[in-house]
Amino acid sequence: MLGCEASRLVSTVVSGTPRYRFAPSPTGYFHVGGARTALYNWILALQNDGVFVLRIEDTDESRNQPQWTQGIIDALAWVGINGDDPHFEGPYFQSANAAAHTAAAQKLHESGHAYYCDLTSEQIQERAKAAGKPGYDGYSRDRGLSGGPGRVLRFKVPAGITVVHDEVRGRVEFDNSTIEDFVLLRGNGSPVFIHANVVDDIQMGITNVVRAEEHLPNTPKQQMLWQALGHEPPVWAHVPVLVNEQRKKLSKRRDKVALEQYRAEGVVADAMVNYLMTLGWAPSGDTEIVDFARIVAEFRLASVNHSSAFFDVKKLNAFNGEYLRKMSSDEFVAACEPWLSGSAPSAPGVENSPSATPWPAERFDRSVFARIAPLVQTRVSLLSEVPAMIDFFFLADPAIDAAAFDKAFSAEWARPALRSIREQLVSVVWNVEAIKSVVELIGASLDVKLGKLQAPLRVATTGRSVGPPLFESLEVLGRDETLRRIDVALSRAG
Repeated sequence: MLGCEASRLVSTVVSGTPRYRFAPSPTGYFHVGGARTALYNWILALQNDGVFVLRIEDTDESRNQPQWTQGIIDALAWVGINGDDPHFEGPYFQSANAAAHTAAAQKLHESGHAYYCDLTSEQIQERAKAAGKPGYDGYSRDRGLSGGPGRVLRFKVPAGITVVHDEVRGRVEFDNSTIEDFVLLRGNGSPVFIHANVVDDIQMGITNVVRAEEHLPNTPKQQMLWQALGHEPPVWAHVPVLVNEQRKKLSKRRDKVALEQYRAEGVVADAMVNYLMTLGWAPSGDTEIVDFARIVAEFRLASVNHSSAFFDVKKLNAFNGEYLRKMSSDEFVAACEPWLSGSAPSAPGVENSPSATPWPAERFDRSVFARIAPLVQTRVSLLSEVPAMIDFFFLADPAIDAAAFDKAFSAEWARPALRSIREQLVSVVWNVEAIKSVVELIGASLDVKLGKLQAPLRVATTGRSVGPPLFESLEVLGRDETLRRIDVALSRAG
């Protein structure tokens, strides 16, 4: 698929078929906002038996990297936007369409919609300063210049008002007097984003452009280009941007925005899709956690909010916890596998390697994990939390939390109580009920509540004060290992 060229798409366009596009640049990790926009387009394509076109806008040679292109494809596949689906088309590459960009620009020049300008940036600034009005003043409009090195091609913005009909925002008016004659081709002949974007959309038969609201200011310019090139503009829709808790637009420099990072931390795809779709839109009913089929059935652009949407990481984790708890035990075990084997996906800020698990590979026993998986399934929000919760099962000795140990053994009754527990555990039937009964009886004899009495036993056997249910854990850990760890802890406690 990566070898497809943009020019080949023309022959695949079917008249009357809705065509949506997602056009990311391969300049870094995949932004969660981009993922939501892609999902909007994908769902609309599914609803309307249309086509989702993936176009890689790869003309920024200084920043583009092949791994970022593959990252886009992999990220889209993870959230269910897959090249194997008949509604999917691409990926296509903007760089393959360079000749068409130049030809369209020349057509605009020949038709009188564009002109060449030789002013430098410094000269434009000087003229603006002298006129007391910022921006380019249209100086070269009627000079009749021809193309040449260093000369840009500018679009001649007509007088009047440009009306954009937006499926999310309704009627939006732009006074053309506030829009300067914008550049189509740079001085070196390369097209600017706005021009290349329109030419590609026209050539690819795009009927609907659904994108983030940050692109709305470009829309009147692009609509002018569509019309000047003799085509009806697409249906526009500008969806709200995602913001952080300070209500600032999510930034790669400041916020955790990489979709790959959430995947590496153990967010499952279904939870991510569900959560992203609730940012600016909501399904009917009293719960936001719904399956994809219902989202496809109910989603409407007209119901998308105008205001920015808060990307709440805590809420995403809560969604994910719900999805983990809905899994069968076998599904949960399978989902945990990459984090148990040290093969979890990598991402910025998340370190994963074969040595990332806290236990030596040879000590891990999948059958043991299968037994304890239900103990942790209801207690984690991310799959990456699982190894730290169960490490004491697979370590020769648990990693001791010194502060928790000292606190657990600070009471005078702690050591004698643990010794008594150890004596009783030697001969009981080894199951949850019997282990719990021993601890309860000793607690009653010492007038110590069960919750308090569990503290020294838990720290002695697991190394910490919190974790999976204690008695169920000891049943899996086994009698011999439990007694050995109690002996080590009593020796340490003195």
